[in-house]
Amino acid sequence: MSQELERVYTIPLGKVLLSQSQHRAVRAINMIREFARKHMKTQEIKIDEEVAHLIWSKGVRSPPRKIRVRMTKTDDGYILVTNYEEGVESDEKDSKKSPEIKQKVEPQTDDADAIEVTEETLKESKPKEEPKAKESKPKEEPKAKESKPKSKE
Repeated sequence: MSQELERVYTIPLGKVLLSQSQHRAVRAINMIREFARKHMKTQEIKIDEEVAHLIWSKGVRSPPRKIRVRMTKTDDGYILVTNYEEGVESDEKDSKKSPEIKQKVEPQTDDADAIEVTEETLKESKPKEEPKAKESKPKEEPKAKESKPKSKE
């Protein structure tokens, strides 16, 4: 079997939340192993260090709800689980893309379009202030009765 088998999966890790909070990241790693065994049909599974760091990035109590991975079956007979990156497989897509078009925007310096600001235009642009209603003073709340300590007589 000289040909490597490679697949990309999104592994749902939502059931991790059913386990105790101190064991969730460990359970997520075990779920990735179980998923790989089921889908790739091999018992030997090696999880890349980058995937482990991604699972443990937010601590043991809150691993991600799902993770996208690339599973590769090697000639040695084990499965290598690595983090999926879209940029690696897009070599064919780059040649099909249309060339990017860049436009240069030049600032306009024409004085003919400039707007003159005069006192008349300022008076017109100011909003008219409406007379304010009578301002009432805020009502003071009655003070609570202070209790005096009883003196022993």
